[in-house]
Amino acid sequence: MAVLQVRMDDELKYQASEIYEELGMDLCVAVRIFLKKSILVGGLPFDLTIDEKALEEKMKKNSVIAKYGDKYMTLDEINEEIRKARKEKSE
Repeated sequence: MAVLQVRMDDELKYQASEIYEELGMDLCVAVRIFLKKSILVGGLPFDLTIDEKALEEKMKKNSVIAKYGDKYMTLDEINEEIRKARKEKSE
């Protein structure tokens, strides 16, 4: 039999253990159920989805945006403008 060690926050372990105890199992049984279901479905046993609006907001917060007239530019667009300016300057 194999041993699986998982590092996690104490509070996460406590909260999850409380839920599984209410269901009549311990955390080890819950992990085995998760892994067996993963094998059965050939992936994660639940859907992963992205809230488009939340993703857009996150991208705005995590990207560098510079105002260029009325147009907002992404970091890639800014870098392209810099490359063009350097090329023109060297010619």
